[in-house]
Amino acid sequence: MKEMYEGEAYAEKNPTWHEEDSPWKAGHIERMIKRNNLPHERICEVGCGTGEILLNLAKAFPAARLSGYEISPVAFDRATRKETPNTKFYLKDLLAETDVNFDLLLVIDVIEHVEDYISFIKKLQPIATFKIFHIPLDLSAQSILRAWPIAELRRNVGHIHYFFKQSALATLEDCGYTIVDHCYTASRLELPNQAFTSRLMRLPRRLMFALEPDLAVRLLGGYSLMVVAK
Repeated sequence: MKEMYEGEAYAEKNPTWHEEDSPWKAGHIERMIKRNNLPHERICEVGCGTGEILLNLAKAFPAARLSGYEISPVAFDRATRKETPNTKFYLKDLLAETDVNFDLLLVIDVIEHVEDYISFIKKLQPIATFKIFHIPLDLSAQSILRAWPIAELRRNVGHIHYFFKQSALATLEDCGYTIVDHCYTASRLELPNQAFTSRLMRLPRRLMFALEPDLAVRLLGGYSLMVVAK
């Protein structure tokens, strides 16, 4: 699957590199940083795409130094044109770097794409004091019954691992992390450019989530999980 990102395949299927989602994701990250009083003088993002999450965070934290690592030459080319004195991008595998250390590492919608995601998560451990993971919760009763949503995620955006809340948290704990905080993010309800079926599901998802959040996510899906770990 790595070839999908290092070549042209991912860019052809996703020409915007999901830049339109970045302000929403950065907003959730900003709130998590402030809610947990996380150190953020040196922030790094692995799999930063075209860099828009970091560029949005730079506005929220103007004194921070931000570094983005990306393996796709296409995404890196777009990111590097937008560098600022405090926001730098690197066409490198972060795990191949030596002597790098940050206050906060962002792993935003990444682990579901990585073939050996267990080793990947373990190797991230010493790179930063705190990590923020954002993990799509692709497994729900409705997604399994319908089947095609998961197949589409695999074909179009390269998801090769699928999680629900408990499996996502257990994975991080099994890899040696301590969970500091976590919350749902309403990805299918709030992100722009949603499919017609997702728009139809907005009201039932909101109503059920207001009554029983965990049950709503397990049954109807449409949410991701943001986790602060160390």
